[in-house]
Amino acid sequence: MKNFQYLVLLFLLLGYNTSAQNPAVSLEKKIEVLLNKMTLKEKIGQMNQLSADDMESNYKEIQKGMAGSVLSITNPEIANKAQKIAVEQTRLGIPLLFGRDVIHGFKTIFPIPLGQAASFNTELVEKAARVAAIEASETGIRWTFAPMIDIVRDPRWGRIAESCGEDPYLTSVMGIAMIKGFQGKDLSDPSSIAACAKHFAGYGAAEGGRDYNTTNITERQFRNVYLVPFEQTVKKANLATIMTAFNANDGIPSSGNEFLLKQILRKEWSFKGFVVSDWASITEMVDHGFGSDNKVAAEKAINAGVDMEMVSGSYVAYIESLLKEKKISIATIDDAVSNILRIKFKLGLFENPYVKGNTASVFYKEEYLELAEKLAEESVVLLKNETQILPLKKPKTIAVFGPLADAPHDQMGTWVFDGDKSHSITPIVALREKYGNDINIRYEPVLKYSRDVDSTGFDKARKIAKEADVVLLFIGEESILSGEAHSLSNLNLQGVQSQLLTTLAKSNANLITIILAGRPLTIENEVKQSKAILYAWHPGTMGGPAIVNLLFGKANPCAKLPITFPKNIGQIPMYYNHLKTGRPANGSELQLNNILVEAAQTSLGNKSYYLDSGSDPLFPFGYGLSYSTFEYGKTTLSNTVLKKGETLVVTFTLKNVSNYEGTEIVQLYIRDIAASVALPIRELKNFQRVDLKPGEKRLIQLKLSIDDLAFYGIDMKKKVEAGKFDLWVGSNSLAGEKVCFEVQ
Repeated sequence: MKNFQYLVLLFLLLGYNTSAQNPAVSLEKKIEVLLNKMTLKEKIGQMNQLSADDMESNYKEIQKGMAGSVLSITNPEIANKAQKIAVEQTRLGIPLLFGRDVIHGFKTIFPIPLGQAASFNTELVEKAARVAAIEASETGIRWTFAPMIDIVRDPRWGRIAESCGEDPYLTSVMGIAMIKGFQGKDLSDPSSIAACAKHFAGYGAAEGGRDYNTTNITERQFRNVYLVPFEQTVKKANLATIMTAFNANDGIPSSGNEFLLKQILRKEWSFKGFVVSDWASITEMVDHGFGSDNKVAAEKAINAGVDMEMVSGSYVAYIESLLKEKKISIATIDDAVSNILRIKFKLGLFENPYVKGNTASVFYKEEYLELAEKLAEESVVLLKNETQILPLKKPKTIAVFGPLADAPHDQMGTWVFDGDKSHSITPIVALREKYGNDINIRYEPVLKYSRDVDSTGFDKARKIAKEADVVLLFIGEESILSGEAHSLSNLNLQGVQSQLLTTLAKSNANLITIILAGRPLTIENEVKQSKAILYAWHPGTMGGPAIVNLLFGKANPCAKLPITFPKNIGQIPMYYNHLKTGRPANGSELQLNNILVEAAQTSLGNKSYYLDSGSDPLFPFGYGLSYSTFEYGKTTLSNTVLKKGETLVVTFTLKNVSNYEGTEIVQLYIRDIAASVALPIRELKNFQRVDLKPGEKRLIQLKLSIDDLAFYGIDMKKKVEAGKFDLWVGSNSLAGEKVCFEVQ
């Protein structure tokens, strides 16, 4: 009997196919068995990712076992051909992992992530990511390089479009929702795709908003702000992979940062997935000046903890010689390969390496388009609604202008590689389909695209506008103006769009402006001249119907800003959760034009603000109007003294005092008044979506755990410090009645 048991054990240890297929064998044992059978070259191959640019060359590398992943294959036949080589023509048959940038939809395109964050609707965001996973996985993609959970405080940075904005809490819950959607309930489900949180870390703080630029974030800032979403997604969403950032922080590129990748990610957070570099970010460390050549860069990245190299090939070129020179260890290599194999096993690639490719039955399903329309509706922020001009009451004549009224490509937004503009329904198309038989719709784009400087059509537009009851102007920015490598130093509307708006405002007072953009733009003058403003971001495939539904009241705006809108470029960086400073502005400071000639220096008040634009933003974080009006009752606390292990219950009444059924997103903010280090003036800690019918009143409760008050203090240890706190519940980051409590 003992001999038989020994033989079975030996069979499990030596028989790779048995261990790979048998669910009774533990995951770690499967990894161990396979790793022990691998040669050094086979291990190096797993750490190498190829790009699909030259598949004929890739097939040869795959056959030699020199590829663990290939990115950007979207053809099921090509994917299966490459996989067949890996599984059936290599010694160990380790399957490939196919990756792709599926950022806010694959075929069915949803609003850009910044727009999705404006919805404050984690349920819809998770469903959208699930749809993206289902569509993408049908082509063989089992890994997406999303979500991007960088904290961003500078809208000049083009990649703000891919972010969830400036707040760590909102970004965390949105990131968790996206990851759950991508990865599903079980990674081994063929419709699930591994998520990849990026960019680790601090990339959103790129100096001057210039992409790829350096950052200078202190460790405390990292831990209290920029790392929060990463820690939350690792601990609460079973995150599969993480991508290193392009930037160097304090002179250390992320792909060579041992403190981030080993101390924090692995040791403190116990991350079990694998780390991939961003595109060529390992060899780019040479350009940073962090290494003399690609060999040194490979050494530093491997020792720092980057498991897989994206496309730049330094691992393949130098790992063997680095091992011989004892600059890296085989144990480090084994750890990296184990991390990669772990995710491949969890994805079920060993059991189901091939894809069916039934794309026709999966893409653009009716329920997917309905979801895209609903999420777009809930992402559009109503910034202004003077005289309650919206919703429209079926005017007789509507004049429609602007380059983005019928821009099927641009409304999909940045980072859309696989969306098809022929499926986009634009605002003018939706408007004509829904109301063309009842309303006289006169459409004149005037400008061909957002950067157009040809104003010859202004006279015609002026005449049309004068004859209309209402003017709808669709302006903003083309999709190519935001996203990676598309930073701007000027956030004003491009081309002559502002001049067109002024012309129309003088011709018709009922000007409603709809802005489609990938970032906050500096629109102070445009807001003043418009009767109403809808900020639609880039709303995706179904953006047109969503916007039209909002204009006519078929849907009621409820979105809130996930990012502060500055008045002008000079106010940047401007974000709500800033420190107070020793001389905070209070709104009573002298403005530029009120300063007396030859005034004494001290007459200006000595406060922290701009003489020409004050200290307030154009619109604060969390701001957004509705056709409904909500009335907040008195805020009460379950107790005014909070102790270890306790939870504070915040109670108030919310009443819809309008004639419109609507949704209010109530937000809970706190401030730690005095701590071992200075802390933000407000921090979002919870929010809740509340649906109310006209006249309905409801008792609302929000919870605040004492653990939610923890931060990294003077000793760089995370804990809750005793002291007094302010708390607000309101409709945005500047609203709410202040109440107080204490922590003992």
